[in-house]
Amino acid sequence: MSYSGSTNAGGGGGWHDGGPPDVRPHAFDPYLEPELFRGVLTRRVFAFLIDVIVLAIPVVLAVVFIALFGLITLGLGWALFWLVSPASVIWALVYYGATLGGPHSATIGMRVMDLELRTWYGASGYFLLGAMHAVLFWISISFLSPLVLLLGLLNARRRLLHDFVLGTVIINNSVRSPIGQTARSY
Repeated sequence: MSYSGSTNAGGGGGWHDGGPPDVRPHAFDPYLEPELFRGVLTRRVFAFLIDVIVLAIPVVLAVVFIALFGLITLGLGWALFWLVSPASVIWALVYYGATLGGPHSATIGMRVMDLELRTWYGASGYFLLGAMHAVLFWISISFLSPLVLLLGLLNARRRLLHDFVLGTVIINNSVRSPIGQTARSY
């Protein structure tokens, strides 16, 4: 069996024929479609607060359970408190990976605020991208807390530092999908 070339019908210019690599244009132009980015930063802040509450509920329930379990076992159950921190990190990674990599490409907070994560070329998110988005967000917010939002004010797509690093963009979902969709007839 031999390799017969790429099945990409996009024409030449790919790495396989010796030419320069294919470069896709940005899918979302803030000057042609400014409504995609209107109010995105404010909505992102509120979506973040909703997501923190969603993330905190299971952690608080686990802490209460361990505390009660420790009372019942005369203090032996309290040894499980060391699991809370690593379990919280795993829970956050799974939450962000599953929701941003899911069919809606949005966390619960983002869905409430009608936002959606897309790659710069327009594709929806996937699990690893969602998990890395969370990791880079928490790292950048830890070191550059108030300055993270300032970067979003300085660019037309309202992208934050971790969006630039990962090549993602957050857009208004209500602009992309009409609210009153017609019913399907089967």
